[in-house]
Amino acid sequence: MNPNDLPSPWVLARRAARMNPSVIREILKVTERPGIISFAGGLPSPATFPVGEFATASARVLQQDGPAALQYAASEGFAPLREKVAAMLPWPVDPGQVLITTGSQQALDLVAKVLVDPGSRVLVETPTYLGALQAFATQEPEIVGVHGDDEGVLPDDLRAKAAGARFLYLLPNFQNPTGRTMSEARRAGLAELATELRLPLVEDNPYGDLWFDQPPPLPLSARRPDHCVYLGSFSKVLAPGLRLGFLVAPAPLYPKLLQAKQAADLHSPGFDQRMAAQVVAGDFLDRHVPRIRALYRSQRDAMVAALQRETGGLGVEWNVPGGGMFLWARLPPGLNALELLPRAVEAGVAFVPGAAFHAGDSEDGQALRTLRLSFVTASAAEIDRGIATLAATIRQAAGA
Repeated sequence: MNPNDLPSPWVLARRAARMNPSVIREILKVTERPGIISFAGGLPSPATFPVGEFATASARVLQQDGPAALQYAASEGFAPLREKVAAMLPWPVDPGQVLITTGSQQALDLVAKVLVDPGSRVLVETPTYLGALQAFATQEPEIVGVHGDDEGVLPDDLRAKAAGARFLYLLPNFQNPTGRTMSEARRAGLAELATELRLPLVEDNPYGDLWFDQPPPLPLSARRPDHCVYLGSFSKVLAPGLRLGFLVAPAPLYPKLLQAKQAADLHSPGFDQRMAAQVVAGDFLDRHVPRIRALYRSQRDAMVAALQRETGGLGVEWNVPGGGMFLWARLPPGLNALELLPRAVEAGVAFVPGAAFHAGDSEDGQALRTLRLSFVTASAAEIDRGIATLAATIRQAAGA
């Protein structure tokens, strides 16, 4: 018998069957083709990366603390960076509640490992961040989508689905993928309702600093800190290549999250943490983040103007986000974003179909008409060309 004909000796764990490739990562492979204008990736603009500051910080860290920076480190994270995170948050946080993670994606994984059993119920917004769905799915939960409107999660739908849920996962600020922000009134009501239902919240806030006109309301975690896990990231305000994020957890939960972190990777890169601590010391972020906001606001305005100019009469709808990196659009009835994508890529533009961000099938197939457009990595000229190409593709598909 040919050894190549033998059955594989590898037996996959049941959880592996629930692991799926990221739709966005697969689309990004296509967008690497020359000439493609991509609105698909959730990538910060490289124009915002403080390269010079990191060059200086790298040299200083190696000169002042090189051996320690290159050695194994504490699983909790570099103490000065944890202290800076605690000081940045808009409610009293003890640095001992802060855990530095290898990107906020790892924080999602740790939360899932510690709080989710096979078959247990996890609530998410509809739609929600695709990476969270991937992180939660490995623990084999029942993921249930909670419907919302322009103000956020609908309280009545949450109440109807909350029984037995381990937590509700939320992105209240400039949500990925919709760009919407939960209103102050909805946050206040949701905090009260979650307390009544004894429902823990996992609040993910990677985009909250990227506001354009006014800052978002106070986080839910500030309203009931003992019942929330708060997730943040340095990827959007410094650089994603550092792979540095953090979580803030109530004292009773923190030790188990720390143990899960130790089992996963011992600690996040100590050298990167020391560099980040050097860069964010003082008032650097107070000067740097407004520049990011100004750039992203101009790009958002360019995309909205292009949509208004190019899609007139096509029945395309979209929101105007008050911050963040994404705009959410809806195609006219009869069109399907999944089917439109290959046509658009062939014409030279890419987006992410909205169905990828739903925990389950959307009612009446509405998810199939939606798409996410990222406006932060394309220039104004590229946005103009890309939206014109997308509109022409939609017009052709609709037979208009």
